[in-house]
Amino acid sequence: MERERLEIMNAWKVIEAKHACFDYSKIEASGAEHMQWEDVSLAGTKITNANMSHFEVDGAQMGGAYIHNIGIPKEGDLHYNPDTANLPVRFEHCEFEGAQFTKCVLSNVELIDCDVTGMKINGILVEDLLKLISK
Repeated sequence: MERERLEIMNAWKVIEAKHACFDYSKIEASGAEHMQWEDVSLAGTKITNANMSHFEVDGAQMGGAYIHNIGIPKEGDLHYNPDTANLPVRFEHCEFEGAQFTKCVLSNVELIDCDVTGMKINGILVEDLLKLISK
């Protein structure tokens, strides 16, 4: 398959692609709302300065993923939207075994029906903390 360069400037296009390769493509200052990616490889992809309100990832392999500098925009921030400002970020049926959360704001976080075996907060096992509370 020969690699062809396609430039789309100052235009509104709907792209439908199947069995296509977009490796090393770059999209800047563009809208990409309501896109669907199915059965695709996004390995090595980087998203910066993006409004990802209502963004959904389902059935993804994220080994080695690095997610950083993420937050809900405050009033006055570039991507602030009053309709989504107070909506929680949700993780369901996810495996974070061995994951690290460093310098994260976890206030008002709720864990529901989660396996916390071996989970530590500042080096202290959560299981040990729960045992202390239940006494």
